[in-house]
Amino acid sequence: MARSKRNRSSQSNNKEVQPQSTWDDRLIRELIPWRREILGLLIFLAAMLTFLALLGLTASGLLEPWTTFLRRLAGWGIYPLVLIIAGLGLYLLLSRLELPYHVKPGQVIGLELLLLAVLALLHLAVGGGLMGALAGRGGGLIGWALSDPLVDFLGPFLTALFIFVLFSSGLVLLLRITWRLTIEWLNRTSLQLQIWSKELEIDIAEREAQRDTREAVPAITFGDRTVPLPEINAGLDEDQLIIIEDSASDVAQFQGRDEGLPSFDALEDGAVISMSREEVDHKKQTIEQTLADFGLPATVTEIRRGPAVTQFGVQPGYLEKPGPDGQLKLHKVRVNQIASLQKDLALALEVQRLRIEAPVPGRGIVGVEVPNAATSVVRIKSVIESEPYQILESPLAVALGRDVAGSPVATDLATLPHLLIAGTTGSGKSVCLNALISCLVFNNTPDNLRLVMIDPKKVELIRFNGMPHLLGKVEIEPDRVIGVLRWLTSEMDRRYELFAAIGAKHIKDYNRKIRSRRLARELKAVKLPYIAVFVDELADLMVMYPADVERTLCRLAQMARATGIHLVVATQRPSTDVITGLIKANFPARASFAVTSGIDSRVILDSVGAEHLLGKGDMLFLPPDANAPVRVQGCFVSDHEIEAIVSHWQKYSEPVPAFYLPAESREGAARAASEVATEVDRDELAADAPWEKLIVRESFINDRDEMLEQAIELAKKHDSLSTSLIQRRLRIGYPRAARLMEALYEMGMVENPKEGGRTRRTYVKEEEDPLDDFLSQAD
Repeated sequence: MARSKRNRSSQSNNKEVQPQSTWDDRLIRELIPWRREILGLLIFLAAMLTFLALLGLTASGLLEPWTTFLRRLAGWGIYPLVLIIAGLGLYLLLSRLELPYHVKPGQVIGLELLLLAVLALLHLAVGGGLMGALAGRGGGLIGWALSDPLVDFLGPFLTALFIFVLFSSGLVLLLRITWRLTIEWLNRTSLQLQIWSKELEIDIAEREAQRDTREAVPAITFGDRTVPLPEINAGLDEDQLIIIEDSASDVAQFQGRDEGLPSFDALEDGAVISMSREEVDHKKQTIEQTLADFGLPATVTEIRRGPAVTQFGVQPGYLEKPGPDGQLKLHKVRVNQIASLQKDLALALEVQRLRIEAPVPGRGIVGVEVPNAATSVVRIKSVIESEPYQILESPLAVALGRDVAGSPVATDLATLPHLLIAGTTGSGKSVCLNALISCLVFNNTPDNLRLVMIDPKKVELIRFNGMPHLLGKVEIEPDRVIGVLRWLTSEMDRRYELFAAIGAKHIKDYNRKIRSRRLARELKAVKLPYIAVFVDELADLMVMYPADVERTLCRLAQMARATGIHLVVATQRPSTDVITGLIKANFPARASFAVTSGIDSRVILDSVGAEHLLGKGDMLFLPPDANAPVRVQGCFVSDHEIEAIVSHWQKYSEPVPAFYLPAESREGAARAASEVATEVDRDELAADAPWEKLIVRESFINDRDEMLEQAIELAKKHDSLSTSLIQRRLRIGYPRAARLMEALYEMGMVENPKEGGRTRRTYVKEEEDPLDDFLSQAD
């Protein structure tokens, strides 16, 4: 006691001896964090004062020598130079704010080179030699030094070439123009000119068709009676028939790409195969004749050629029927009458499957989709380079294929936000998954997108192992899938806590806010990547773990959109026990390949039609904002393309940032905003998946007792623990409570029963996670 008192007295004496800081020391300490802003303010004020003095707006004569010196130095170029310096001071002053654009050092150098070239050009334009430069005309002394001596030494041509190179170099650095961007701009300009020329040709052809339109009123003959028809059902000759093929949208629209992304050379080009004009005319006449044979006058007014099918747009005609007063009147042919002749049209056209879309949404026709004799292979390269894909401007944009008119179809996975795919074996589900994955990794670096793949079939997705985008490895064991899904839910909860810490609403808002260096430094926050989850076969998982899979999938589908986690789930058995009502309600975007019956089509699309598909990539895609599905021929990705993309990313040498917490316990989620993510090696990430500890934890609990975690919580809340206390609090029998007590003793959480008797002292604290510590020591 005496020693402690002496220590406290000595500490109090030391505090009294310490000198108190003066006001100027405290002021300096307060201003040190703001030194950059203070420097920027001083530069801005000095530059603006100088600019006003150069304009003669100041009454003080103290600045006259300073302005005279500047005019002699840079001539007329001193005005933009002073404004540039003022802008630099303003940029430093506002450095703590979240600026929309950050100036690069290369741009500053480019601006300086550009200004030097302009000063030389001003001196050459004004002339006057050295005396003119001293008088402050032209480019001043700097402009004189870069022009007159060089003209005397190199000659006018080489001097002009030097100034041109100086000007071009400054412009390239200022605008950050690269040779690759220049080539892409030239390609884009050339292709845009091609589009305009094709549109001009179409306009000219339409004007000629309108000029040659027949003026006779069309009519339909019934026996010996000729009934005139309204102008809306006017007959079309060969020049008036609208044949739609994708032309302009097929032209590539190149955009600037990161140098680390795979090259377009890794993707293969595809050839377009469509019906010949003779075959189209024959099928058109067959459709019209078949409908006329059944007493349904109709005219094919539109033909849309696609890679797998050709859609003939049939406009219903009119029938002469007696009205209530006995007079003959014209009645429109009902749409259902044409749709009911589906099998008769298939027989007449000699095709195996035929689909009728009655009516086509947004157009006044009935679509008769006839399979082509040969199917064109749709490559993802042509869709990625197309305008519909480029206008999405999203990192999660994916290429789906081409529609019945041959137009590219692309969608944004972030707006879906989850996709459910179904179809029979061999219909193209796995190829579609490969195309979606290839499209995502082709346009995203690992720091922007991470992938989680689950493949119970063990053969489809394992080729993507080794990519830096992949979290862990492709999971092929159904027993581990539940742990993966639970880790995704815990990661979703952790991200929501991060959003709440900085007031962000979604992942884009969060990543935008942490770009502020001050906020990132205070919270030690890192950029969160998107996570795309691909499940190749849902039916196997639903058979083994129906309750757990449905519960975790529905929770992710309901809440994970804002956190950047998106699901793509495929199954070959679209039955109600696999695609339950809860799963359907939370997956608004669906794609159906060929199925065996209309019942399966109703399960996946809520409508019939998928049973009439051709297979081999032919699908019906139902976006969340559409009332009817769109028929699409899906993209095909060859093994060579996948190997080229995977090989490119396996050579990726940049470190991959670890955005997730290694601890899977939810007690540690509250500390997420203060954790520092470190850069780790890609092999370590692949070897130790983030859900590995969670799977080991659940396996350990299942081997012991499902209530082990609740018993650990009791041990953390009480200094002493007994079997009867566990029995009462957990409402279990005595034998089970005794087994839980023995499990706690084996894990080192309670003392030896020989020392403590019936009541045992606990060795864990409330803020600890003893189960993770025990599992780590066991490893």
